[in-house]
Amino acid sequence: MDKLVIEGGIPLQGEVAVSGSKNAALPALAACLLTSDRVILNRIPQVRDIGTMLGLVRHIGAEVSVKGDRVTIRAANLEHPEAPYELVKTMRASSLVLGPLVGRCGRARVSLPGGCAIGARPINLHVSGLERLGAEVRQEHGYIEANASNGLQGANVQFDRISVTGTEDLLMAAVLARGETVIGNAAREPEVADLAALLTAMGAKIEGAGTSTIRVQGVAKLGGAEHTIIPDRIETGTFLIGGALTAGDLTVRGCVPEHLRALIAKLQQAGVEVTEPSPDTLRVRVPGRLKNVDITTEEHPGFATDLQAQFMALMTQAAGISFVTETIFENRFMHAQELARMGANIRLEGRQAIVAGPTPLSGAQVIASDLRASASLVLAGLAARGETVIDRVYHIDRGYEKIESKLAGVGARIRRIE
Repeated sequence: MDKLVIEGGIPLQGEVAVSGSKNAALPALAACLLTSDRVILNRIPQVRDIGTMLGLVRHIGAEVSVKGDRVTIRAANLEHPEAPYELVKTMRASSLVLGPLVGRCGRARVSLPGGCAIGARPINLHVSGLERLGAEVRQEHGYIEANASNGLQGANVQFDRISVTGTEDLLMAAVLARGETVIGNAAREPEVADLAALLTAMGAKIEGAGTSTIRVQGVAKLGGAEHTIIPDRIETGTFLIGGALTAGDLTVRGCVPEHLRALIAKLQQAGVEVTEPSPDTLRVRVPGRLKNVDITTEEHPGFATDLQAQFMALMTQAAGISFVTETIFENRFMHAQELARMGANIRLEGRQAIVAGPTPLSGAQVIASDLRASASLVLAGLAARGETVIDRVYHIDRGYEKIESKLAGVGARIRRIE
C-alpha cells in the first residue's frame, strides 16, 4: 500500500496547472451511455475514480479509447445494463449510471454506492425522482433495480434536499423521457451546468442548468458530440490553500475563478492576498499573519464541503479561534484527529469543529480516512516541521491527478513509497 512522505516547512513557489474536474468527468462519462453515437471528452483527469468509471462503462458494453486526457466512447450496444458491486465498491458515483441506463435501455441494476466513509448520500433521492418519471424501482441484496419497459414520462420533481448526483442522474434520465420534466430544488454546482452543456451538445433540450429549477424537454434520441470538461475547482482550492498555509507565493493556472468565490472571500478574510493575473489564473500570497475565520459548508455557491478539511488545516495556523461547521455530511471530521497528532488544537462538538491557533505543526505518521481528508493531511505535512508519512493514499489517488509531482514542481519535498 503506497504512502506519501513529506518534508515540511518549505513555501510553495511558482506555477501549478489544474486538471479537469473529476466530479464533472464522472457524470459526463455516464452520459455517453445515452447515445449509440461516438462521444469525445477532453480534459479527463487520470485518477482512480475515472478508471473505475471507465471500467464500468466497458462492462456495460461501450467501446472506450483513452489517449492522454482524451476519452472516446461509443456505446452502440449496452449488453449489460448493470453496475456490479465488484466494479464500483470503491466509488460513490456508481449511481450516476442509473438514470442513463433506465432512460435508454428501460432497465438498470446498480450496486449501492461505495467510496469515502464521510456519511450518507441518500440514494432515495435518485429513486424517488425516477419513480416520478414512471420507473418501477426496488432495492434488494445491496442493489437498486429499476424498470421502465414503456419508457419514461416527464414530470415535476421537487427534491426534498439538494443533491448533486441526484440532480445529475435525473437530468440524464429526463433527456430521453416523453414530454417535459421540471426539476425543483436542483443543485446549482458548476458540474451540473457542465453536464447540461454536454447533453445539449448531444441534442438535449435543457433550460436553467446552474439554477435551482431545471426544465427538460425530452427528445427521441441523442447523438454524438465533443466536449471539454471544466477545470477542477476542488483541486484549484486545495492548491490555493496550500500556497497560503506554507506562506508561499503560488499561482494556479487553468482554473475558473468564478467557481471559487466563496473560498476566495474566506481566504481574503483570513489575510491571504488573492489576485487574478488572468481570466483563468489565481495567485495567493500571505503578506502578514493569518487571521481566524469561521466557515459553514453549504451547497454551491456557498463554501464547498470538499474544501472544508483543507481550510481547517489552514486555520490551525491562524491567530484566534475558528469555528468550522459541516452541514452537508455528518461524518466529515475524521481528519481532525490526525491533524491533532501533528499538533493542531481542535475540539469537536457535533457538526462543529473549534480550531485554536496558531499551533506549531510537527511531522507525524497519519492515516488518510477519505479523499479530502487526505488532501488536508498533505497540506498540513507541507507546513509542518520534520517528516510526515501519510498512509492509505489510495484515497487521494481517487481524486487528485499526479498530486506529488505537481506539488514537487512548486518546491514541495514529497515522494511516494510502497
